[in-house]
Amino acid sequence: MAAATIVHDTSEAVELCPAYGLYLKPITKMTISVALPQLKQPGKSISNWEVMERLKGMVQNHQFSTLRISKSTMDFIRFEGEVENKSLVKSFLACLDGKTIKLSGFSDILKVRAAEFKIDFPTRHDWDSFFRDAKDMNETLPGERPDTIHLEGLPCKWFALKESGSEKPSEDVLVKVFEKFGEIRNVDIPMLDPYREEMTGRNFHTFSFGGHLNFEAYVQYREYMGFIQAMSALRGMKLMYKGEDGKAVACNIKVSFDSTKHLSDASIKKRQLERQKLQELEQQREEQKRREKEAEERQRAEERKQKELEELERERKREEKLRKREQKQRDRELRRNQKKLEKLQAEEQKQLQEKIKLEERKLLLAQRNLQSIRLIAELLSRAKVPGGSLCSRQPRPGCPQCPPLKCGRRHGAVSPPAAAVATKPALMPRMTAPSREGVALVCRSR
Repeated sequence: MAAATIVHDTSEAVELCPAYGLYLKPITKMTISVALPQLKQPGKSISNWEVMERLKGMVQNHQFSTLRISKSTMDFIRFEGEVENKSLVKSFLACLDGKTIKLSGFSDILKVRAAEFKIDFPTRHDWDSFFRDAKDMNETLPGERPDTIHLEGLPCKWFALKESGSEKPSEDVLVKVFEKFGEIRNVDIPMLDPYREEMTGRNFHTFSFGGHLNFEAYVQYREYMGFIQAMSALRGMKLMYKGEDGKAVACNIKVSFDSTKHLSDASIKKRQLERQKLQELEQQREEQKRREKEAEERQRAEERKQKELEELERERKREEKLRKREQKQRDRELRRNQKKLEKLQAEEQKQLQEKIKLEERKLLLAQRNLQSIRLIAELLSRAKVPGGSLCSRQPRPGCPQCPPLKCGRRHGAVSPPAAAVATKPALMPRMTAPSREGVALVCRSR
């Protein structure tokens, strides 16, 4: 369906349901054809926009509500124009039909033909002949006779409940709008049935050129007269909506009689059975999805638990590795300290051994000095001087208690012969010089 257009003149509008702001407005469309000449020069073309502007200029003191190109070929351009009121159509046709257009750069003249738009709407003869000739129709049964209207291109927002705040159409609103023509037996909006698209394989959510969501509906009247009045009222009309602010918009809708037994008892029962099967199938799918979801949740829980165990195991291994590393560090530190201690003890032991050796050497030297002193003292005591006697107490060199050293011989005494000393050579050991301590010790002993 075409997009909704703004309506400036609502004087010809007919009330349909003022409570919901719905009206019927006559369709004021016309068809304009412009014959194109043969283009003799290559590379030269006729601008559709220029032709459209020339058509707009041919209408004096009036303007088109809409003017669009419906078909364009090498021989002609066909336009569809719409005006505000039905009364303006004749004046527009008088200004356009049979006239010519002269385009700049072209010597040929373009001829214009205009006529009132032929509305595609079924007549009483169409549905009477259809149901009379149809072999699978029983005119005594509802839905198999001319009692149902099929409407397409209805804007969803215009048939929605105002207090609901939703833009979905309502069957209650549809009944209130069309019960003006007679008592309604049944209505159906396939868009509201969530299983209808799956049952029929059709998409009932359609959009107009302006982006508005449209829907289709079936309205079944209880009496034939209601059907006749509704079809007569909708013939050559488009639907108009007038808001609370006074602004009006209109859109074209497609109206036809139902030839598919859509609201017959058999079709309704068949759809109910199919809906029931689909509901059961949906319940099974939901149950399957629920089981699959539970299985996935269990699997995720197991995976999560497994991950936690793996994480704990990794953490344990990390702690064990860290503990081993710390133990190795402690062992290395202990061995290092042990080596340091052993090295220190060895150094102390070595120093002690050296000190012991030094003390032993000192002791040995002292013993040797003492032995040498004793030997010297013995030698001196045994020494005899001929022709005189030595002093009873002879001073020793270096002894602080002895008097100064004096000559131990008597003046005129003769030294003992060398032969007397040489008589005992074996008694003279190899000795070191007596120390001061040894000499002092000998002096004190005397």
